[in-house]
Amino acid sequence: MTLTLSFACPPYDRVLPLADGRIVPEGIRLNYMPLEVEEIFWRQLRNSEFDISESSLSSYTMLRSRGDNRFIAIPVFTSRFFRHSCVFINNKKGIRRPQDLKGKVVGLPEYQITAVVWLRGIFQDEYGVMPRDISWRRGGEETPGRKEKIDLNLPPDIDLQPIPEDKSLSQMLDDGELDALFTARTPSCFTKRSPNVERLFKNYREVEEAYYRKTGIFPIMHTVIIKRVVYEKNPWIAVNLYKAFCQAKELVTDSYYRTEALHVTLPWVRDEIDRTTLVMGEDWWPYGISKNRHTLETFLRYHHEQGLSERLMTIEELFAPETLDEEFKI
Repeated sequence: MTLTLSFACPPYDRVLPLADGRIVPEGIRLNYMPLEVEEIFWRQLRNSEFDISESSLSSYTMLRSRGDNRFIAIPVFTSRFFRHSCVFINNKKGIRRPQDLKGKVVGLPEYQITAVVWLRGIFQDEYGVMPRDISWRRGGEETPGRKEKIDLNLPPDIDLQPIPEDKSLSQMLDDGELDALFTARTPSCFTKRSPNVERLFKNYREVEEAYYRKTGIFPIMHTVIIKRVVYEKNPWIAVNLYKAFCQAKELVTDSYYRTEALHVTLPWVRDEIDRTTLVMGEDWWPYGISKNRHTLETFLRYHHEQGLSERLMTIEELFAPETLDEEFKI
């Protein structure tokens, strides 16, 4: 019997072989829906609309810590990103280094999104800037009125307030109503080259490479979740999906090495691969638990320290037990 399961995820290169049928999970037919992450997260967390979907690692961890067991994850990490490049400042506010953010007013789209969980943790561990040292302002980056997807219960020393309903974070940063912005998407005030806005880390590539060399962490943003009611009826799908995602990623990354015709629309993609490999090794985007344990445990510590998890979660609680043992060969 072949199961037909809905699958919502953006059309990442590492996912497309599953979408176009080059890779077929054993026993599964995927009904693929190429939606953007904000829509996927909202629809899945609110209404459980998809059998399989990409999920914010932070939102999923929050729900599980509160006893919401509607989903189970597999250790496939569809989105990863070094976030040093995503700290933007108003350059009239005297901010030159990370420590200058102490006492400042910093905007963010939602307090709980994975990108800013990582940034707060990195600023705490690497620069001594604690979440309580900053006044946080939440709202829509480009469109007014964005809300938190999940209700928060933060420590009392955290100053988090919504921005006015008729304003956006991007405009407030440009106008100087915010001193800085922690975000996942580059704000329009920066892309439109406002003279008032710049990155805190102008040499972010060097900073991020140094961070990786020091910590071994390539921050995980998103994972893949399965509806528990589907998984419990068919527990074999966890490993079969995991294997298929690994095969899809390997198929795509192998194509980057081909030189007879470029598979990526970048003239020096091979040079980029060589540079990345020099810093991060051959498997620079690993799936599975063993290669990601330190990264996941660091994230879970940040998540709990920041008051987002009701308790400190463990890796074993979050991921399907069948996928924790990687002794089988793929």
